[in-house]
Amino acid sequence: METTIRWHNDGMSFVAETGSGHILNMDGAPEGGGRNLAPRPMELLLAGTGGCTAYDVVLILKRGRHVVTDCVVKLTSERAETDPKVFTKINMHFIVSGKNLKSEVVEKAIKLSAEKYCSASLMLGKTAAISHSFELVTD
Repeated sequence: METTIRWHNDGMSFVAETGSGHILNMDGAPEGGGRNLAPRPMELLLAGTGGCTAYDVVLILKRGRHVVTDCVVKLTSERAETDPKVFTKINMHFIVSGKNLKSEVVEKAIKLSAEKYCSASLMLGKTAAISHSFELVTD
């Protein structure tokens, strides 16, 4: 996997070009020289982790032949107050919708993602206490 990051040479704005050919922008906060034109790099790290675990949960449920109609993950976090300002706490709250889904099946999918499949979560778990909660919405 490869990604190239280029500085815009004005403020603290950067463009990332991923190995799969996608482009995304990053910017810093105004107090750090940025112009607040795009997400912060740490926000993208948190978003990527949420995407990673949501992907796992949906895939696990679908492979189990469960009908999933929606999956939302709301992440909240805390960071260290001093440098390096790593994540110290992350909560992932899942809202999973589907037909005839059972609570224990959703809970197992979240647990499998957290403990086995989500490489982003497992990596961040080295510095952060990660907790999980969920709501089940049956259609």
